[in-house]
Amino acid sequence: MSNIFPRHTANLPPQVANGDGTYVVDANGKRYLDACGGAAVSCLGHSNQVVVDAVKQQLDKIAYAHTGFFTSEPAEQLAAALCMRAPDSFGRVYFHNGGSEAIEASLKLARQYFVEIKQPQRVNVISRLQSYHGNTLGALAAGGNMWRREPFEPLLTNAIHHIEPCYYYRWAKEGETPASYGERMANQLEAKIKELGEDSVMAFIAEPVVGATLGAVTAEAGYFKRIRAICDRYDVLLILDEIMCGTGRTGSFFAFEQEGITPDIVTLAKGLGAGVQPISAMMCTNEVYAAFESGSGFFQHGHTYIAHPTVCAASLAVLQELDNHKHIDAVKDNGVTLLKMLQERFGNHPNVGDVRGRGYFLGIELVKDRQSKEPLDSSLKVNAKIKAAAFDAGLMVYPMGGTVDGATGDHILLAPPFILIPEQFDELVDKLATAIDAVLPS
Repeated sequence: MSNIFPRHTANLPPQVANGDGTYVVDANGKRYLDACGGAAVSCLGHSNQVVVDAVKQQLDKIAYAHTGFFTSEPAEQLAAALCMRAPDSFGRVYFHNGGSEAIEASLKLARQYFVEIKQPQRVNVISRLQSYHGNTLGALAAGGNMWRREPFEPLLTNAIHHIEPCYYYRWAKEGETPASYGERMANQLEAKIKELGEDSVMAFIAEPVVGATLGAVTAEAGYFKRIRAICDRYDVLLILDEIMCGTGRTGSFFAFEQEGITPDIVTLAKGLGAGVQPISAMMCTNEVYAAFESGSGFFQHGHTYIAHPTVCAASLAVLQELDNHKHIDAVKDNGVTLLKMLQERFGNHPNVGDVRGRGYFLGIELVKDRQSKEPLDSSLKVNAKIKAAAFDAGLMVYPMGGTVDGATGDHILLAPPFILIPEQFDELVDKLATAIDAVLPS
């Protein structure tokens, strides 16, 4: 009998024993090809000795030091390394232990920023439907997935408002070009700002590539440039959530690099620690930081384990591994090949509506009918069945439901370790095909 409170009381997972590169091995010796990194976390696989040794070496020095008393060499070096990778406008980093914490901090930072510059009337945040920003109450409120929000709706702030996602495959009008659709969706931000009051909005938050709730949906070209222009026009801070899609996952260190814009605040997590240690980061521009420096000087926020020296040492080693082995370049190039293989294998399946994504962040949207794009009956729980069938076949994938509107729709998200090589693509695709055919025979 287990005393663990599981994710689902009727689904008790096997016990993990060890990791071997891109594979996870359970206590019975069964090997699973990890095609999702757990939740887009294990970017270096499951047995990277360099990162493990960095943790051991830091433990020999000091494991923990509270930031109310000390900074640490690993935290300072990691902050510098992240700022070196960021646009010149970024100069400060605040470390946390998970993505939800980083989102909470970004919302609080945005609010206090406007308090510091004497604009306390700015209290509203705009987000997008079908986004996911975390599971704490503030992050959940920022998210736009109805299924996740519903049980906790009475506890969520009414200061966060939502516009539609940029989801061309599903919501473009007949004959609408990707560019015109993207502009129409971006213009919803301006309309919402005017609706709420031009001087009442403090931030807009979005994922550059939407992960868990939509399945690797990228915005149309020009969308984020228009978003940036609107934020500038109304003095609204742009927060980009790269917890899942950042740290090289889409083929560039920051996903926003591929959009040709720079945010005011960006959050990172998941691959930042490669699963060896839990870490997230909130980065802000020098302009945002200057408001605190010339104001109260105090960010009214903090957690016990922020900027944990051992955690930061692990993350610094992760960044060094990414650089030394040019993993992000490989993700960019190999991702094109993997996407093409997925499209060739599943593109004509009667229940596959779209195969999409960027880098090693790829999604397959499942439908009842390819032509009408009608979603599958949600009561069938197809996404959960595919996850189970894939697991039986020795493959870990990240399917999810509620893709279309938070209630209906199914997709499969793939986010494999960066060390996955093309020679392993056939195994991934074949095992995924076995799972899909078992649940949705063509």
